[in-house]
Amino acid sequence: MLLASALVLGAYLLGSVSTAILVCRLAGLPDPRSQGSGNPGATNVLRTGRKGAAIITLLGDLLKGLVPVLVAHALGLEPVWIAAVALAAFLGHLFPVYHGFRGGKGVATALGVILGIQAWAGLAALATWLIVAAISRISSLSALTAATLTPVYMYLLTGERWYVAAGVLLAALIYWRHRANIRRLLRGEEPKIGNKTKNKSEV
Repeated sequence: MLLASALVLGAYLLGSVSTAILVCRLAGLPDPRSQGSGNPGATNVLRTGRKGAAIITLLGDLLKGLVPVLVAHALGLEPVWIAAVALAAFLGHLFPVYHGFRGGKGVATALGVILGIQAWAGLAALATWLIVAAISRISSLSALTAATLTPVYMYLLTGERWYVAAGVLLAALIYWRHRANIRRLLRGEEPKIGNKTKNKSEV
């Protein structure tokens, strides 16, 4: 119990590390919170014109979700604790203690924790994002669709109630963080991938 609780706390603290802010500081780039939507994520790092920095940010956000969950598996923790570790890492990204609890939208970190819980479920979520993105060319719609189907993938591939519950909570939080995107989608105003128009649609 003590080890599991410590890992949950550690996952939150790791999730709270803003890869975007760290990468931009090390690379001498503008604070990503001053770009586009103001969210510290790979999209705003990309707006600085540095694709390499954006890729590193994306991978960092994914890994800080993936690694704690893999550690939880390696330690042989029960599914309820693995789910708790996954949610803690995700919540750290959304509400980072180091940055006034103002974080990103969590799509990359969510993918990391899903891959950690069940690799095939994570790959299914990623495939969903890619398919919807290829058809619609709307990043937020792709993320929302993948989030919606994640609990279904968890149920079909694991049958574990705690993992399904974690998937539902991840999806709900992603929807909440994308509420402005949802309003634009309903109005038909959400920009498409590659659109050069300045927008607020960071995912």
